[in-house]
Amino acid sequence: MKLELRGITKRFGQVTANDSIDLVIEPGEIHALLGENGAGKSTLMNVLYGLYTADEGVIELDGVVQKFSGPGDAMAAGIGMVHQHFMLIPVFTVAENVALGHEPTKALGVIDLAKAKQQVIEISERFGFNVDPDALIADLPVGVQQRVEIIKALSRDAKVLVLDEPTAVLTPQETDELMEIMRQLAATGTSIVFITHKLREVKAVADKITVIRLGKVVGTAKPDASTSELASLMVGREVILTIDKKPAQPGKAVLEVSHVSVLDDRSQRMVNDVSFEVKAGEILALAGVQGNGQTELAEYLLGLRKSIDPEAKTTINGIDISTASVREVLESGVGFIPEDRKTDGLVSEFTIAENLMLNSSFKSRFTRGLSINFGARKKIADELVEQFDVRTPSSETLASKLSGGNQQKVVVARELSRDVSLLIASQPTRGVDVGSIEFIHEQIIAERDAGKAVVLISTELDEVLALADRIAVMYRGKIVGIVSPETSREDLGKLMAGVTA
Repeated sequence: MKLELRGITKRFGQVTANDSIDLVIEPGEIHALLGENGAGKSTLMNVLYGLYTADEGVIELDGVVQKFSGPGDAMAAGIGMVHQHFMLIPVFTVAENVALGHEPTKALGVIDLAKAKQQVIEISERFGFNVDPDALIADLPVGVQQRVEIIKALSRDAKVLVLDEPTAVLTPQETDELMEIMRQLAATGTSIVFITHKLREVKAVADKITVIRLGKVVGTAKPDASTSELASLMVGREVILTIDKKPAQPGKAVLEVSHVSVLDDRSQRMVNDVSFEVKAGEILALAGVQGNGQTELAEYLLGLRKSIDPEAKTTINGIDISTASVREVLESGVGFIPEDRKTDGLVSEFTIAENLMLNSSFKSRFTRGLSINFGARKKIADELVEQFDVRTPSSETLASKLSGGNQQKVVVARELSRDVSLLIASQPTRGVDVGSIEFIHEQIIAERDAGKAVVLISTELDEVLALADRIAVMYRGKIVGIVSPETSREDLGKLMAGVTA
């Protein structure tokens, strides 16, 4: 099915999110829509999917003008969409989620769950998805949940499939699997719109690339274009894709962790007798495939979880924080950038200024007696917005109104504006555009160069290799090796798979 968008314009008040955008996707084409967070990519696709109504412009499918009053109309016309944040019900099975809203029925309107299961099996087998129709969504890894979303779209006969930032929550292995699925779908004639800001993935899978900046199409490219060309189109300036950092000058140990074992919410041992240290002026990266204990270890370091090993001990600058509360850990000199900014990093309905004082609201710089000093708060917030290049009309803007990259900058600004000796940065650039990645990386390096100890937790191998002074690889809750960033990708891959010989 050929999709054509002509002159699509969408405004929100005084803001023009899409400005007369033209886009053509041919049958069986993987068409990447590339741009920074907030460029207007998702807005454009929400217009296509019927979630928004365009103020101007036309949508055509195989030359026929379409009018969508909602997602139901778009689905009926053959358009499916997999959103960045999955639209699945955790306590339902795969088959129940796939059938939801389009339930097959038997006599007297009884839901035919067996037919729904069979549909899942047929699509799963056709594309090699390996998805159990009876599995609960809550029990499935993120990569498999994404396959369920794709099965949902295909079960409704989608001829055009929109994937909105589909790799933002995937491990490198899951990303590779998704790309293979995209190629299989395209080979069967499905048109795919691949929304992303990751240059490596675009070059690996796209047939054609359209770049959007500030709501406008600023260029098209083939996947053989250089990453620097694509990055420049995205942000409107030259972007330095390599990190220039001086050799580390490690000092004394700031963080010392010994014999830590941690359970997850299901009482599964996710961290198993882990010991390591991080010195002032160095970055230790905790690398590995998602789900090997990195998240639980980060939560332990922050005081959200406790070790089950009575011999466990953790010190920061010689002070034992093994049983400390979260507030006590933060007060001991820890800055923490969580892996999920929306859930753990921000209060979305608070303003930027309110978010910037979340863990320091009781500090003298924010208070006047027993009350908040609103004038001081605004002054500090305005300074941080400028210093950390947060793109916003005002520090009084709600955090929910910011793009993902700017939300992340608010979290980074809050944590780095505090007097810390240890920075724990967990997936600091997940779901962030290339321009913001460059900025955040610079800030992390600056913290190291200022003599701070940094723990970087990342599933992005490029990020680990670029930033780390030492790399600790985690596999099934254990650190299976601590190596230098000069280690080959092949050897790191083996360690991530638990191969130590």
